[in-house]
Amino acid sequence: MIEGPRERYALDGPEGFGDADLLALVLGTGAGGRSVRGIAGELMDTYGGIHQIAASPVGALTQVAGLGPARAVRVHAACALARRRERPGARTRVSDAESAWRILRADLEELDHEELHALYLDRRGRLLARRKLTQGNDGYTIVDPRQVLRPAVQLGACGVIVAHNHPSGDPTPSDGDRSCTWRLAAASELLGVRLLDHLVLGHGTYVSLAEEGELEGMHPSPPMLAEGGRRQPPEHETPARRPGSRSR
Repeated sequence: MIEGPRERYALDGPEGFGDADLLALVLGTGAGGRSVRGIAGELMDTYGGIHQIAASPVGALTQVAGLGPARAVRVHAACALARRRERPGARTRVSDAESAWRILRADLEELDHEELHALYLDRRGRLLARRKLTQGNDGYTIVDPRQVLRPAVQLGACGVIVAHNHPSGDPTPSDGDRSCTWRLAAASELLGVRLLDHLVLGHGTYVSLAEEGELEGMHPSPPMLAEGGRRQPPEHETPARRPGSRSR
């Protein structure tokens, strides 16, 4: 008896299935004269992976032949669920810029527009909540200190890490990124909340404005970053940080 992919999945689980195979199972059947495997393969070839699919507008997926609005929603929801599954739970310790980058990268690295996200931490550097605060275009996003700090007050957070992406893939901070950091730090001090860092994310890389010294003198070295210093991950997981020219 020849087993199809559904039967193999039911018996053996997801091991042995590639991402395109799993997408084909989500789609179920082909359409428009195309095989389901062909549709799934084109999705992966076009977008590069499930994170990129989840980061794209649902309507864009319908440009793949054989993928109508209903099936595009199904695929997008499955990819969004997979990406959400990678997020850490509440009370995860955020000990340094590296650990903050690991939490935020799945949501920010592959976007074609800028977004500002924030991590809110308790006194021990544990994650209370994460928020998407603003969404801009491919060149900038507006940062209002009130939007950043209102959740901090509501959550009783002691520290905040903000992060935004550069769709170009180059994380080099602009002059605007630096001035935004100073404004946020000054506003947070008035409320008794520490701005611990501002990360700028590129493709597989980031720059920490705290590590570049932009927050020096704003407040004493925060316990979250002072305890234990940086922990180097395995070499293949270490992001390249490239401070350099200020152009994007």
